[in-house]
Amino acid sequence: MPLVTVKIAQTLDGRIATSTGQSQWISGDSSLKLAHELRRDHRAIMVGIGTVLTDDPRLTVRLVEGIDPLRIVVDSRLRIPLTARVLSEDRAANTIVATAESAGPARVDQIRRLGAEVLRLPLAADQTPRRGSATPTARVELNALFAELDRREVQSVLVEGGASLITSLLKQRLVDRLVVVIAPKIIGAGIEWAGNLGVRDLTEAITFSSFETRRSGEDLVFDGQIRK
Repeated sequence: MPLVTVKIAQTLDGRIATSTGQSQWISGDSSLKLAHELRRDHRAIMVGIGTVLTDDPRLTVRLVEGIDPLRIVVDSRLRIPLTARVLSEDRAANTIVATAESAGPARVDQIRRLGAEVLRLPLAADQTPRRGSATPTARVELNALFAELDRREVQSVLVEGGASLITSLLKQRLVDRLVVVIAPKIIGAGIEWAGNLGVRDLTEAITFSSFETRRSGEDLVFDGQIRK
């Protein structure tokens, strides 16, 4: 399987966005440069559809020199707008939209005509229902996605969000490295970056085989290798 790095920018109280969804920019300029260095150093960059709908990122390397990574959007219901930046201009040709096997052919064709690849994968029922719902949410089977990336010799993947995707990756123990940028800000109520991991006892907590901390401008960076 590819090596998976999750990168997060959070406030001191553990929020990745305000209660209204605003997240740009939690971290400072030095940490934004770090984010682009991580993009440069990974073969692919992955986000969930929520990040695309909220932030419409380009997922390119801009603040440092380097080659743009392969872009992967995990989108089980093909909600990605045809005007999304990852599908615009010359970026679509280096974008994969990972969706369900049951995705509508008309929508699939629209995305493919823009130059992106649509990768149909089996679904895995998430045992954690959406907030306010008693029904488990169907999500793309992440093991199947990483197996396909491995077949394509994609050796490293950087995940930049959102909370739902990161939670699923952590819950399935698919993350190798965690980079958390902690900004000296407190916003109170907001969006957390990890949901229910099914941890009922501290012995089940995710821990680290090694880690380091360092300054990045005004921010603090935690960079750790997750114990398998």
